[in-house]
Amino acid sequence: MYIMADLGPYGKLGYKKYEHVLCTLKVDSNGVITVKPDFTGLKGPYRIETEGEKPELWKYTIDNVSSLAQPEEEEREQRVFKDLYGRHKEYLSSLVGTDFETTVPGALRLFVNGEVVSAQGYEYDNLYVHFFVELPTTNWSSPAFQQLSGITQTCATKSLGMDKVAYFSYPFTFEASFLHEDESAGALPEWPVLYCEVRSLDFWQRYRVEGYGAVVLPATPGAHTLRVSTWRPLELGTVAELRRFFIGGSLELEDLSYVRIPGTFKGERLSRFGLRTETTGSVTFRLHCLQQSRAFMESSSLRKRMRSVLDRLEGFSQQSSIHNVLEAFRRARRRMQEARESLPQDLVSPSGAMVR
Repeated sequence: MYIMADLGPYGKLGYKKYEHVLCTLKVDSNGVITVKPDFTGLKGPYRIETEGEKPELWKYTIDNVSSLAQPEEEEREQRVFKDLYGRHKEYLSSLVGTDFETTVPGALRLFVNGEVVSAQGYEYDNLYVHFFVELPTTNWSSPAFQQLSGITQTCATKSLGMDKVAYFSYPFTFEASFLHEDESAGALPEWPVLYCEVRSLDFWQRYRVEGYGAVVLPATPGAHTLRVSTWRPLELGTVAELRRFFIGGSLELEDLSYVRIPGTFKGERLSRFGLRTETTGSVTFRLHCLQQSRAFMESSSLRKRMRSVLDRLEGFSQQSSIHNVLEAFRRARRRMQEARESLPQDLVSPSGAMVR
């Protein structure tokens, strides 16, 4: 039911444009009455401003003038509310169901709700990002219907300080499963990798590669914000830059996994000798990672005996940090050896020590 008021000027009553709803009353199947807006109480009167040559301001209040409810009526009302809440709880339980899907023993299920937040620091405008997730070839799998790649919309940049930033806010989600089969003590699991390719598109539909990047997905559950630095292949010479500016197009990678170590590579060392690159901008991802495994429910004694997947996954991030430290040490050692080889031979003894 609606309580309405005709606020038209004198002589113009009955026109729909002058009618205003003051209050709405609703009664559900349980006999509960809903009043909208609520009773005025101490909030002050409600206001209605009319339009026209002479605007007017009307104020009105909504008061509950019913007699106080008897104890029997209040008790009946409480029973109605209790019954209403019970039905709603049963309805929610029917939506959730009683069967909770669990993983097989020794398996870990990974859910990722992600977002391509922004890209910044690139040369040209109107950017879009092509991204995909590469699962390791061993022990990892995903549902057949699962899509592990995506392309954002084309987004114009805006100036933010010294950089030009394109905000995408592009959501994506995927699911993957890890089945632990290798029980050897030295086996450490590989983790999925997120690759991205940034391109620009101008008014004449000319596109240019702005950068390639990759990052290993976080091995711990929770919210993570990742900033992926990118690079692009560089062709030396003025002609190449003029071609890139006027007709678009540039050097591209045939296989995006070449940004890191491709999964098809079987050698010991991957050489990129002769590949010239240029540092470009960065892409920001926001990831919410969830992990499901039976090992979360196991007791500590059983977990020690099983050497389950979580025991090994806990050391994955540590292994990554150790790997980075070792790589930095190898680079420093290589630079030291190069500097040493550049010294005159008469300053270096046969044993490799300096002589005075």
